[in-house]
Amino acid sequence: MLPHLAARIFGTPLLVQRAKLDVILAALGPRLGALDLPEVEADPPAPRPAVPDAAGIAVIPIHGTLVKRTLGLETSSGLASYAGVGAMLEAAIADPRVGGILLDVDSPGGEASGSFDLARRVREASRVKPVWAVANDAAFSAAYAIACAAERVVVTETGGVGSIGVIALHVDQSERDATEGYHYTAITAGAHKNDFSPHEPLTDTARAELQGEVDRLYALFVAHVAAMREVPQAEVRATDAALYFGPLAVAAGLADAVGTLETTLAELSAHLATRARQAPPARGLPRRGAPHPWEPTMDHEPQDDQTAVLLAAARREASESAQAIAELCLIAGCPERAAEHIAAGRSESEVRRALCAARAARSEQTPIHSTLASEAGTEDGVRPETSPIVTAVKKLVHQE
Repeated sequence: MLPHLAARIFGTPLLVQRAKLDVILAALGPRLGALDLPEVEADPPAPRPAVPDAAGIAVIPIHGTLVKRTLGLETSSGLASYAGVGAMLEAAIADPRVGGILLDVDSPGGEASGSFDLARRVREASRVKPVWAVANDAAFSAAYAIACAAERVVVTETGGVGSIGVIALHVDQSERDATEGYHYTAITAGAHKNDFSPHEPLTDTARAELQGEVDRLYALFVAHVAAMREVPQAEVRATDAALYFGPLAVAAGLADAVGTLETTLAELSAHLATRARQAPPARGLPRRGAPHPWEPTMDHEPQDDQTAVLLAAARREASESAQAIAELCLIAGCPERAAEHIAAGRSESEVRRALCAARAARSEQTPIHSTLASEAGTEDGVRPETSPIVTAVKKLVHQE
C-alpha cells in the first residue's frame, strides 16, 4: 500500500496538523524507496455500525489520520476513511432506535479530498437528529472541519481543536538519485505533465500552481468554519492555523464547552429527553378543539380499532349527507341556504321537505320533487356538476 499512501501525502494539499505529518514522514520515509511496487486494489472493510446506547445515542468514532478511502487498510494502520464515517452516519440517521449522534473525534486531520463533503453531510444530518462532537482529544484540520459542522462542539481539558490551514509537500530526491546513479528522463505530452515529479526540482510554475490550490482550499476551509461556527471569516483567518487546547478553544470560539466524552453523552441524553417532552403530538392524530366543518365533534380520541372504524363511517355519512343537501339547495334555486341546513344538523329528507314547503309557499304550481332528472336545469342555469358550492362539498368529501 506504499504507493497509495505516498500519493496521498506528496504533491497534494493536506488538511493535517504539521506535527502529525512529520511523524508520518518519519515512519514512511525509509520505506518509500519501494515506489515501483504495484498498487494493490482491495475492497474496503464494511463500516462498523454505530450501535445506540440505552439513551438512544449512536457514538461514531473518527479516529486516526483521515483519507477519502482506505483501500483495505484496517483501522490498526491508523487510517480512517470519510466513506466509512459517512456510512456510519447514514446508518445512524436511518436507525429508528437512534435519537441523537455523538462524533467521538481523535484525529490530526488528513486528506483534503472528501473532507468537506463529509462535513456537509454532518450538518445535513443535524437537521434530522441532534449531532454533537467531542474533541477527545484532538480535532485538528480536516477533523475539525467535520467536528465544527456538528450543532455543539465539546473539547476535553487536555484536548485541542484548530489547525485551520492547508499544507502541501513536494519531495525532491534528484540529488539522492544522482548519488545512487539514477537519472530519470520524462517523455511527456503537455507542459504540466511532469510538474510534481520527485526526481526533479520543483519548477516555479509548478510551485505557483500548487500554491494556488492551497490558497483555494484555505479560503474554502475558512468559509466553512465561519459558517458552521457563525463567526466572521476574519476571526477564523486570524487563528493562523494555530492549535487551541481546553478552555482556550472555547475562548477562541472554536468550541462550546470543556468536558469529557462521558459528560457530553450525559448532556446529550438530557437534551434528547427535553426534546421528547417538548415535542408536539404526532401529525394525523385527531386534534382537540374546533372540529372540521364537515365532521362531528369528538370529546376524545378513538381508543381501539373498532371505534376508529365507526368514527370513519360516521364521517363518511356526514360528508355524503352534506353533499346531497348542497345539491338539493342548488336545484331548488337557493344554494346560499345549504350552509344553514348543514350547520343545523338537518338530514337530507328534512331539507327536502323544507325546500318543498318553501317552494309550495311561493307557488303551488311548481312543487319540488326529489325525482328530478340529473339533466334538469335550475332556476339560475347552474348545474350541480358546475356549481362551486357542490364542487367544494365534493372536495371535502374526497378528503375524508
